Amino acid sequence: MIRREQEPLSEHTTFRIGGPAAFYLAPESEDEVREALAFAGEKGLPYYLIGRGSNLLCSDEGYDGVIIEIGKGMEQISIEWASEGAIVTAQAGVSLSSLAARLAKEGLTGFEFAGGIPGTLGGAIAMNAGAYGGEIKDCILSARVLTEQGEIRTLDKAELELGYRTSVIQRESAIVLSGTFAFQRGDTEKIQETMRELNQRRRDKQPLEYPSAGSTFKRPEGHFAGKLIEDAGLRGYRVGDAQVSEKHCGFVVNRGHATAAEVYRLIRDVQKKVWDEFQVKLEPEVRMIGNFGE
Repeated sequence: MIRREQEPLSEHTTFRIGGPAAFYLAPESEDEVREALAFAGEKGLPYYLIGRGSNLLCSDEGYDGVIIEIGKGMEQISIEWASEGAIVTAQAGVSLSSLAARLAKEGLTGFEFAGGIPGTLGGAIAMNAGAYGGEIKDCILSARVLTEQGEIRTLDKAELELGYRTSVIQRESAIVLSGTFAFQRGDTEKIQETMRELNQRRRDKQPLEYPSAGSTFKRPEGHFAGKLIEDAGLRGYRVGDAQVSEKHCGFVVNRGHATAAEVYRLIRDVQKKVWDEFQVKLEPEVRMIGNFGE
């Protein structure tokens, strides 16, 4: 297991922002995940789990705890074939793009929506990630998790309580170890073409040329966050090097050397302006760790 102290989190987030973590651990097996959890307990420190570091804003002061990154070493995929499809089990560290590409190659349909999401499977299950009309809950059967008490449990789909960007895993601070899914057979060429089309739509509409944490705000009921922000006159609004994307107002981007404090202030400014204009509360989808002065 890789272990470092005072590890800069800017190197482990898609925002490219964040101060040092007191401890950084990168377990490469289920046993090492359990060891990492025990290490945090022995030190009496909080821990936070990351995969690719997407959907995350770390404070400039860093994180006075243990960052546990699940990735390399926990990327195995197994396929159990049946007459009409397959049962697929994948470890939490596999990237969504890699899993989608493997399923497409095998001619399995139902995961095309996830091919362009910049994260790992563990985080995707925990937040019920989705895009272009698909969500994890549409194809998952169960997840194997490690509880805060160190117990390994298998939760079926109903027990996962998957909702819009939420699950029981988040509420109980469990760690996803793997997920099991059901997929139908499909036409490989059609699956790959769908993935190409979705990825092109993503490139056309999202500011992939700048570091970001993905969609900054959850979708408010009856509205679209990006449209509310645009209608409030905030397209291109900047605080330092943090900016509301000119390409898609639902994204806050790092134009070069943005600090977490700048991003945080911009998010609060956007929330206030949208509330003042439309009385709609925008809730951040981006998770924030560390000290932001509140």
